[in-house]
Order: sequence, then C-alpha cells, then structure tokens
Amino acid sequence: MTDTYEHHDYDVLIIGAGGAGLRAAIEAKQRGLSVALVTKSLLGKAHTVMAEGGMAAALGNVYPEDNWQVHFRDTMRGGKYLNNYRMAELHAKEAPDRVLELEQWGALFDRTPSGKILQRDFGGHRYARLAHVGDRTGLELIRTLQQKVVSMGTDVFMECKVLRLVHDASGKAAGAVAYWRATGEFVTFAAKAVVLATGGAGKSWKFTSNSWECTGDGHAMALWAGARLIDMECVQFHPTGMVWPLSVRGLLVTEGVRGDGGVLRNAEGKRFMFDYVAPMFRAETAESEDEGDRWYEDHSAGRRPPELLPRDEVARAINTEVKAGRGSPHGGVFLDIASRRTPEFIRRRLPSMYHQFMELAGVDITREAMEIGPTCHYFMGGVQVDADSAATAVPGLFAAGEVAGGMHGANRLGGNSLSDLVVFGRRAGMGAADWVESGEAATSMDSSEVEAAVAAALAPFERESGENPYDVHHDLQEMMQANVGIIRTQSELDEAKERLVELAERVARVRVTGGRAYNPGWNLATDLPSMITVSRCVTEGARRRTESRGGHTREDFPTADERLGTLNFAQSCPDGTWDGEYRIEESPLLAMPAELKALLEEAH
Repeated sequence: MTDTYEHHDYDVLIIGAGGAGLRAAIEAKQRGLSVALVTKSLLGKAHTVMAEGGMAAALGNVYPEDNWQVHFRDTMRGGKYLNNYRMAELHAKEAPDRVLELEQWGALFDRTPSGKILQRDFGGHRYARLAHVGDRTGLELIRTLQQKVVSMGTDVFMECKVLRLVHDASGKAAGAVAYWRATGEFVTFAAKAVVLATGGAGKSWKFTSNSWECTGDGHAMALWAGARLIDMECVQFHPTGMVWPLSVRGLLVTEGVRGDGGVLRNAEGKRFMFDYVAPMFRAETAESEDEGDRWYEDHSAGRRPPELLPRDEVARAINTEVKAGRGSPHGGVFLDIASRRTPEFIRRRLPSMYHQFMELAGVDITREAMEIGPTCHYFMGGVQVDADSAATAVPGLFAAGEVAGGMHGANRLGGNSLSDLVVFGRRAGMGAADWVESGEAATSMDSSEVEAAVAAALAPFERESGENPYDVHHDLQEMMQANVGIIRTQSELDEAKERLVELAERVARVRVTGGRAYNPGWNLATDLPSMITVSRCVTEGARRRTESRGGHTREDFPTADERLGTLNFAQSCPDGTWDGEYRIEESPLLAMPAELKALLEEAH
C-alpha cells in the first residue's frame, strides 16, 4: 500500500486547521509527538476566521461579579438543558485561561481604559463576557494559533481532502486516506491517534453563513468509522444573515452589531423584539424607543436589550414577522445601527462589517439599515465524545470543535464557539497524546479500506453517463432549506426523508469529466456523500424529536417535552456505508451533580 500511494507516518493526525485543530496540534506537539495537520483549504483560511464578535470567557473585566458558575448556567439555559453538563462545566471553568493563553501568545484583544481585556455583550449571556478584537476575533485567534503551530515545526498538509478514516484489524483508528486537490493524487496517513476538527456542515442548505469547506466531512467520516452522532436535529439558524443584495446573501452579520446597539425593525419601522419577550418585560406602552429600553432594563434581571435574547428566540421572532407580512421586501427584516450610533463609533467598533458590506454590496451601515434574516450557521449536534478526553466510541479517534456534539445542547450562545475551540481543542490534543503514550494504539492500516475509498472516489470518472454533481447539490440545498429549515413539520420531514433516498440514488450515479487535477466537479462529487449523510441524520433526528427545543422547532409540537429533555438522539451506521441503513436510539443525558443542579435553580 505504501508503495502505491504517497504515504506519511505520524503519532497524531489532525484533520482540520481551524481553532480546534490548531490548538490540538499545539498540545500534542508540546508532548514531544510527531503531528500532521491536514486541511482541505489553506492554512489561515479555516472557517474560524469568519467568527467575528468574540470569545466568551468569565474574566470579570467589565462585570467583576461574573464567574464560571454564571457562565455555566447561561450555557445550560441557552442549550435548553440538552447539553453534556460536564462539557459546559469544563468550558466555563477553562475558557478564561485559554483567553489569557492566547494573549500570552500574542493575541491583541481590545482593552478597557485600565488596560484589561475588554468584553462585550452577546445574546444569552448575563454579563458582558466576550473578549474581542473589533469584529475580527476569529481572524486574530487563527493568526495567533497558526503562528504558534508553525513556530513549533508542525507539518502542515494544505489543499488535501480526506476521504475516509482507516482502521487497523482490531477496529482502532489507524489513519486516513486523502487526495491532493491540486493534482488528484492519493495520499495515505498512518497515525496512532486521529483528531477530527473539521467544523460544520451548512453547505447542505441554500441560505448559509458557512464557507465552501463546510460539507460535514468530519461528521460523516466519524459515523462511517463507527462513532455516534448526537443532537443532529439541533441546527442553529443565526438570526442575522444578509438576505439582500444577492452579492452578500447568507453572509453573516455579527451579533456584535446588536451588542453595540443595533436594533431589529420590521417593514413598518417598528422595533418588534419587545413583543417577543415575556409579557412582564414588554414595552408596548413606552412613548419612545429610548423609554422602552430603560423600561426593559429596569424590569428585567439582564443588562441587555431584547435583541440579545438567545439566537433561536431571535430567529423565530424574525421568522414570525416575515410570515405575518411585516417583513422586508426580500423576505427578511431590518437591522439598524445607523440611527443608534455615530458613524465614527460604527467604523471603530465594527470595521469588518463596515468595509465588507460597503465593498461587496454598496451598503453603508453607518447610514442605512441592513436587510437580514435567519441563515444556517452552526451545528450543535456532532460526534459524541467524552468531555474530559474528547474521545469517541472508536478507539484512537477524538473530536473537537463544531464537529463534536454535546457542549451546546439544543442551542449555542454567541461567543461560546471560539472558546469551545480552544478549550476542547486542547483537551483533544491531550487525549490523543495520552492514547499514543498508552501503548494501545494501532500499528498498521487496513489496506482494503484504503483501496475501497480510492475506488469510490474514482467511480464518477468511470461512468459514461450520469448526474451532474452541481445539479444534485442544488436540489439538495433547495430541499433542505424548504423541508428541514428553521420551522419543521412532520409532513415536510417525511417528504425530506423520501427525497433524500432519491438524492442518494442520484449521488451514486454522479459523473464527472476531465482530469483529477483542480477539478471542482470531482471535488464536489467527493463531498456529496458527506452532505447526504449529514442531511439524513438531521432529518431523522428532527422526525424523532417531537417537541420544540432550542434550535429545533416543530410547528406541530410547539412546546418542550419533559421526557425528551432528558435524552439525546444518538445515530450510528453499523455497516459503515454512506448509503446504507442508519440507526437512531435514545441516549440518556449524564446525571448532573447536586451542586451544579443548584446553580441552575438559582434566580437568573
């Protein structure tokens, strides 16, 4: 096998070079292990760079009363208690150290007048706790971690698409088979431990903030390899993605716009979010918008406006306004910061927002409102992992970041994603290193699995006729947007299940032409099995969760079900094939210790 394809041997193979993958690489490298970092794109181009608003950590620099207990409670409440409590606990406790670590490695955070790291408000957080670098926090995180990784001499393989994970004869993770996008030549990586840090899967939806890489490769490969996926029905639709102009459709508008004073208005110019908070907090009788703000702050326990409710609640409110006929001309609502803040303030606090919409769409956010609406943004669901080690059910396989499930429950709070990356990226690196040093790791790769993966990847070239991969992808996106979007019903989900069977049959008939070097049609053809796999899991999870909870909303089951709130839906693929049968079963949540339960029962 090693004579047939280009081959590399490492102690730890990390697939994905976003925040989680980079932090895992640093941790494993610090343990003296040989580490390979493989990325589908280019180093520095991971989707993490798109995270704008900040990273949540209870530093207490703006509100000294903030602490990990409050952050834990906010995370659990935001996730509607579907979270893996241990992951939420570790995240809340360790996030401050990871932020300070980044600062020590050179991250240039915004500062308070006294010189501390500045923290901003975000939805669902009781206190201002997002450390940020303007609205370019993800870029700064990647820059800092990338510089650290390169300085340590880590081997990086760019524009390398991983097709499948490979086992040894006993079923342990032993590496992966991939190909170079530039040449189409195959390459194998043997490793004693594998870390998945591949990000999300939003490219199966028509409207998404996700970049081209986010096709669910890690979710699918883990499932095919024998791991379990949980909470796949819980997909976050960020409330503020651009819906117009077309040049920026789906592009994310950071929550920092609302954190810095932006408000949501319907077509009538009404600031409608007051109508969607609890009746005791409504400001319907306020004579002015400013008076409504003051009333809300005085009568709520929080310190933020209603636009900063958790993302699922804001997204549903926007969807309701549009359905009621009060939406913008292109099916969204308006996000207005221009009337609330000076142009100088906006350009200073939101430089990326200002420049990208001015350059890409001719929209001057210092003078006019943005036309926005919900866009597929983030997967709360993912690979089921052990909280402390990030280990999956497959010996030697670990997962961290968006590809891992459990941390965020049914809905992720803004800002928790970046701190999630570094907290659990570090723990995945630790878990992988511990596994390598245990002496139980795989020592060989199953060559038959490599050959099967190569044959499947080359099959589209061998067909004399067949489906165009772009047509299949287009139809998948349209169907998932219409049937498995922000609001779901049984009939639509049943139709989606049937349509996915048809789409899987079309994927099996996909044909591509030309050579393998830089062939985008072939690249898409190799992505489609992952997208079909993820879409099937989301659809089946949504059919089984007959309630509304967090990012999962069933119009036919509008309330939460107490019993369903005590379990995850776990999915597996016994035969390891993307187009085979999947299993779904109930997986009870971990029992929470009494002292943590007490935190959740305290008054917010």
